[in-house]
Amino acid sequence: MTPTDFAWAALGGDPSLVPQISAAAREGVLPARLPVRAMARACVAVCALAGAELTAARTGGKVPEARVDDGAVATAFHSERHLRVDGREPVNFAPLSRFWRTADGWVRTHANYPHHRERLLGALGVPEGRDTPAEVLAEVLAERSAVEVEETVYAAGGLAIALRTPGQWATHPQGRAIAAHPLVARERLDTAPVRPLVPLAGDPLLPAAGLRVLDLTRVIAGPVATRTLALLGADVLRIDSPRLPEIDDQHADMDFGKRSTTLDLSARADRSAFEELLAEADVVVTGYRPGALDRFGLCPRALAERRPGLVVAQLSAWGDYGPWSGRRGFDSLVQVATGIAEIEGSAERPGALPAQALDHGTGYLLAAAVLRALTEQLDDGGSRFVRLALARTAEWLVNGLARQDEEPADASYEPARWLAGTDSDLGRLRYARSPVSFVGGPADWARPPGRLGTDPARWA
Repeated sequence: MTPTDFAWAALGGDPSLVPQISAAAREGVLPARLPVRAMARACVAVCALAGAELTAARTGGKVPEARVDDGAVATAFHSERHLRVDGREPVNFAPLSRFWRTADGWVRTHANYPHHRERLLGALGVPEGRDTPAEVLAEVLAERSAVEVEETVYAAGGLAIALRTPGQWATHPQGRAIAAHPLVARERLDTAPVRPLVPLAGDPLLPAAGLRVLDLTRVIAGPVATRTLALLGADVLRIDSPRLPEIDDQHADMDFGKRSTTLDLSARADRSAFEELLAEADVVVTGYRPGALDRFGLCPRALAERRPGLVVAQLSAWGDYGPWSGRRGFDSLVQVATGIAEIEGSAERPGALPAQALDHGTGYLLAAAVLRALTEQLDDGGSRFVRLALARTAEWLVNGLARQDEEPADASYEPARWLAGTDSDLGRLRYARSPVSFVGGPADWARPPGRLGTDPARWA
């Protein structure tokens, strides 16, 4: 079974549709020891096919050809690196987000957000006011074991992960829990009646046109999914808490096609505004750690009870099962825990994938899962729940994909072909186009990102 066949089966797709995908291979794309190119291509291919399938369901026609090009995929998987704002390069990692030597190995920290930096330094007793916290932090970490650092920082609400080999992760309780679950978890929550969608027409064909998506996600994977739904015509409204900071460059890259507002769900007025939005929503996508939104009544079943026929898509780093189910996490940390950093590294230091491929790949799979759930609803209704985890995508990459030699390429890879520019309220943007493509579908987003949190909390 090819990676695309496997991913499409994980989504519950009809295997007879896979031949509708055409692929163009290119040299020098996402080079790695692990089969990153095969995984990335498969994730984008099934997303394009899911969009094509929903298009056919809404037009009454045949499923159009889905197209995937390695060049478009690689460029999109590096979108945060290709971004330019008025010619300025983005800032993707803070100085304290990196590998550090410990007394018995390596640990990787994540401190891109101010509160994560504060918790990291506080947990390890490094004063925030020091001019050179990196040097002090290096001295502290060099005297402690990696797992001790991991547990100490996590207990303080920070982010640090000890480097593990694939074998160590396979025997870890969380690793075993991850391996026991499907790549894409799919569930029907109730017997809500079919909610018919208006037939599609026009050029381009937008399979998600008329659908309303509440986007409660942050940091690449979830935003990749929701910006893809926006590309395909959905009205996507991103909702952030006014208490949580966001990185400007991340917003500029990840929020094409969307609108953005802020709501404090602990405040009565904002909670009421959210419920009004939910009453007319078709899809809710969440990207916070499992359980973090439950106190607001945002678990899948509670959402479906208030809005029957909803599609709820949930994304997390570690899954909502196993001893790490409540932990925060990011792509770079999942790579370290699951053995990827050890595989891609050298005798001198750990390595990394050529892109944040777990984030991007999982994002396209998540969008595909939503699109497939919408298609299934057209036949037999029901509120739907789909769930993915970065660590489960990592498990597929490490253990579920054959490591193959470089295949014959159709052409070389030059990213400029898949880059575009536009003016926006944020300045002049250079950005990567979406790699999701099918015959008759959209070639680009209808709008650039606006300023974060400045749109009204209502549907367009």
